[in-house]
Amino acid sequence: MGKFGMNVNMPAEVLKFEQLHPIYLSAISVAAVFFGAMTYIGNGPNFMVKSISERSGIKMPSFFGYMIKYSIPILIPIFTIVWLVFYF
Repeated sequence: MGKFGMNVNMPAEVLKFEQLHPIYLSAISVAAVFFGAMTYIGNGPNFMVKSISERSGIKMPSFFGYMIKYSIPILIPIFTIVWLVFYF
């Protein structure tokens, strides 16, 4: 909204932005949801599951181990398919 000189604290301007530029809201939402899952830190439930599992004695991958074992080979292809289906 700042790019267009709008104030996020004014509900009328938020609604106007929503109607005029829905693609920006879609991009922000998709990035927050999908790419937050790429790391333990980016998504609260991922970090919570890691903590609970480690307390229970289950070995979990490190931060970079998670990215190498799961994020890159599994999540990126899935997100690419979702992008192709919904946005291309």
